[in-house]
Amino acid sequence: MNGRHPDYISTASQIARYAGTLLMEHFARGVKTEYKGTGTVDIVTEADRASEKLIVESLMEAFPSHGIVGEEGSRWQGSGEYLWYVDPLDGTTNFAHSFPVFCVSMGLAQKGEVIAGVIFDPTRNELFAAERGGGATLNGESIHVSKITRLGESLLGTGFPSKKRHLNPNIHFYYQLTLKTHGIRRPGSAALDLSCVASGRYDGYWEFNLNAWDTSAGVLLVQEAGGKVTHIDGSKFDVAASRDVLATNGAIHQELMEEMQAIMQGRGLEELPSPVRR
Repeated sequence: MNGRHPDYISTASQIARYAGTLLMEHFARGVKTEYKGTGTVDIVTEADRASEKLIVESLMEAFPSHGIVGEEGSRWQGSGEYLWYVDPLDGTTNFAHSFPVFCVSMGLAQKGEVIAGVIFDPTRNELFAAERGGGATLNGESIHVSKITRLGESLLGTGFPSKKRHLNPNIHFYYQLTLKTHGIRRPGSAALDLSCVASGRYDGYWEFNLNAWDTSAGVLLVQEAGGKVTHIDGSKFDVAASRDVLATNGAIHQELMEEMQAIMQGRGLEELPSPVRR
């Protein structure tokens, strides 16, 4: 880190660790779930709300002029040009099913540009952090994107929405790109997926229907680790407005983007095999 905003990173890291400890306490004693809306599978837990409350109260105390937008409904306008995007528990469905893949994600934007971000995975005690112009780290050590240059040698990540999956086209991308890569992983946490690109564990990642609290910290991590982030079509990513994301090590970005465009246009598609025995 270059030290321009040391308090943002250090304070956010400390808050994320506190929130992670709280999540693990809930995780250890079992999870009570609720549903967002009628007839959906969009889960919310007591832990989501408790984590968001802790994070919001801590941020307001540390940075009283900053605005806050939290996934579970917290909104604080603030009085300045800074805005925190907070996901208190990214991977709620995993958490609710006792599957240990989830994290805390916090990204700070200044006039619409993310300048600092922290992602904490409490199950592995991994703290990812990035500062605009200052690089990206994992537990204090610098991280960088992978050096893979061919899509055919790459490992990718993606995700699917928790509701209205039948309206999401991603299964087609999943299938076609599975055939043209070393494989696709789908852990269920957008923030951790982006962290995997930043740390070289994935060579690329894409997903549709995301929100700013899902992507703010992770996108900055990828960029500061030397990667590239755009929309699926290659246009500029805007953290406040963008709903889809394509993040790579940079080297495979064009090839992956071209494959996705071909899928959208129906070119060169491999037909899904029939599950019916012949």
